[in-house]
Order: sequence, then structure tokens, then C-alpha cells
Amino acid sequence: MKKAGIIRCMNTEPMCPATGCFKVAREGKGMFSEVGPVEIVAHLTCGGCPGKQILPRALKMIEKGAEVIALSSCIVGKKPGDKYYQCPHLDQIKEMLEKELKDKAIIIYGTH
Repeated sequence: MKKAGIIRCMNTEPMCPATGCFKVAREGKGMFSEVGPVEIVAHLTCGGCPGKQILPRALKMIEKGAEVIALSSCIVGKKPGDKYYQCPHLDQIKEMLEKELKDKAIIIYGTH
């Protein structure tokens, strides 16, 4: 079983307990279906707009054993049956993560 860290939108933290993210991660469903069930080793926010804290937080998660970094559905705007607004900085965040983490971890965009 791989170890994973989930990064969520700081703005949604007050209204979401992340139970959906944890459930699909544990079951290997949703966007985790490509890696199977994972053990969550870290769960942090992006640090606030424009997401400048995502890279250092992802690197710390990797240092602590994460093999998978998942940007939660509240960042990428994916949740079946609902309309989520994706992060306005998502394109820059994806570019940064793909450049800096490509050989360090699997990146998943979305959780449930």
C-alpha cells in the first residue's frame, strides 16, 4: 500500500471535514483508483491563494514518506454530482508540481 499526502483548499477547510477524501483514499476509489488504496500520512491546506505553500508542503510530505501527492477535489473542481469551482491558480500549481515532483511522487489531481 502506498502512502499519500492530500493537499486541500484553505478556503474550504471550515466547511469540509475531508471525510470524502479519506474514504476514497482508504478504498482506492475515485481518483485514487489509479494507485489503489493508500495510507494517508499527511493532510494539509494549500496555505492560501495563490498556493505558494503547496510545493514546500508537498516536499515535506514526501520527506515524511508520501509516495503520492493528491490535490483534493476542492482545488481541482471535480466532484461527481456537484459543481465545484476549481482553484484560479490551478494551471500554475500543476506546472510547478509536474516540474518539481515528477521523479519524487505520483501526483493525483482530485480525490473524489
